[in-house]
Amino acid sequence: MSLIEPIATAAPLLVGWTTTSLFYRRRLTAARHCPLTQLLTRDGWEKAALRRILQGNVAVAVIDLDSFKAVNDTFGHAAGDAVLKATGHRLHLWAGASDGTAGRLGGDEFALVLTADDFQTGIEQLHELLTTPVDWQGQSLKVGASIGAVPADGLTLSEALARADQAMYEVKGSGGRRGPRRQHEATTEDRSEVAQ
Repeated sequence: MSLIEPIATAAPLLVGWTTTSLFYRRRLTAARHCPLTQLLTRDGWEKAALRRILQGNVAVAVIDLDSFKAVNDTFGHAAGDAVLKATGHRLHLWAGASDGTAGRLGGDEFALVLTADDFQTGIEQLHELLTTPVDWQGQSLKVGASIGAVPADGLTLSEALARADQAMYEVKGSGGRRGPRRQHEATTEDRSEVAQ
C-alpha cells in the first residue's frame, strides 16, 4: 500500500471536519452579535469586557434610551427598530474611535467598556451623539440617553455594571437630564463617576 491511498482516504474527512468547524465558528460569531444592531450581545460583550477589565485602566458605561417606548407606541416597531439600528451604528463608531467595545444588553439598554483615561469627556460626546434625532420615513425620531459610567479598576465586571447601572438610574430618575460629575466613595478610595 502506498502513502497516497491513506491520504486520499483521509482527505474527505479532513475537508468535512474543516467545513463543519467553519460552520460552527460562524454560527457562534453570529450568536454573539445582535442581528438588529450588529453589536455584541450580552454574552459576547461580557466576555470582551472581562478581558478588558483584567488588563486594567478601563471604565464601564450603561446606556438606556429615554422615550424609546414613546417612539414605538407612536410610530410603530419599525420606527423603534430604526432607532435601535441607529444607536447600534453610533455606538459602534464611537467605541471604535475611543478604543472601546459596545454591546446590546437587551431591549433599549446598551453597555460600553472603554479606556478610563478620558471617559468623562468621552461620555459627554457620546451623549450628544446618541441624542441626535434619527431620520425615519420623513419623521425625526427623538430619544434621550441616560448614561452611567464608572472606572472599573479594582472591581469585578458585575460590580462595575451594578455601579454604572445605579448611576444611570439616578440620571433617569432626575428626568433624564444631564447630570453633574460627582464623586462616589468606594471602601478604600474615591472613584470618579459620570452620569449623563
